[in-house]
Amino acid sequence: MTAETLGGPLLDGRSAIITGAGSGIGEACARAFAALGAKVTVADVNKEAAHRVAADIGGTAWEVDLSETRPLETLALDTDILVNNAGIQRVSPIHEFDPETFRLIHRLMVEAPFLLIRAVLPGMYDRGFGRIINISSVHGLRASAFKSAYVSAKHALEGLSKAAALEGGPRGVTSNCINPAYVRTALVEAQIADQARIHSIPEADVVASVMLTESAVKRLVEPGEVASLAAWLAGSAAGMVNGASYTMDGGWSAR
Repeated sequence: MTAETLGGPLLDGRSAIITGAGSGIGEACARAFAALGAKVTVADVNKEAAHRVAADIGGTAWEVDLSETRPLETLALDTDILVNNAGIQRVSPIHEFDPETFRLIHRLMVEAPFLLIRAVLPGMYDRGFGRIINISSVHGLRASAFKSAYVSAKHALEGLSKAAALEGGPRGVTSNCINPAYVRTALVEAQIADQARIHSIPEADVVASVMLTESAVKRLVEPGEVASLAAWLAGSAAGMVNGASYTMDGGWSAR
């Protein structure tokens, strides 16, 4: 992927921290940002994945478990761009949902983004420039059954992003969400067995009968599509885009 194919602004001289960048959307963002000239820190709980991607793009690996939020409270991070992408999914009815798993999802997908934003803002304020890009979901705008933890965490991330937008805007720091539908990643593939069990359908029918039923465009989102929007939001041309939630859901939220 090149600057020309992305059609976005160059990120020469910019630094970026991308969480969950060892695979999926995060990896696509890391590769896109590096192709545009950014120096990328690849943050991931998987040490091997983080080092693999970092080595490929000339970046820096940061092995970090963002679900362990206490150590994040004392962080001071110096970066121009922060992409909050790390996340997990669990599918279960509310009355059967494991409470600790619910807490884990909220630590990883709400507390950690808050603490990372908190850690990067002083440096961004000093420079008068910053880009906070939160990989939310159509589930940050719409609910689905059996995903109470994920849906509530993404809704909370939307609110956090807007609060950061209001505080940071006057100081040159923007904060926005990207809201894709189901993306072709290992996270989505891991849901198929649970979705089949809950809906009492064959696993082969899950994508068409569950994941794509609300979308007018009947295919999964590709990680590179999300990365291309993130790259544009990271650049100077998006300076007046602040507090927004960009859907990439094939028309799901148009209903």
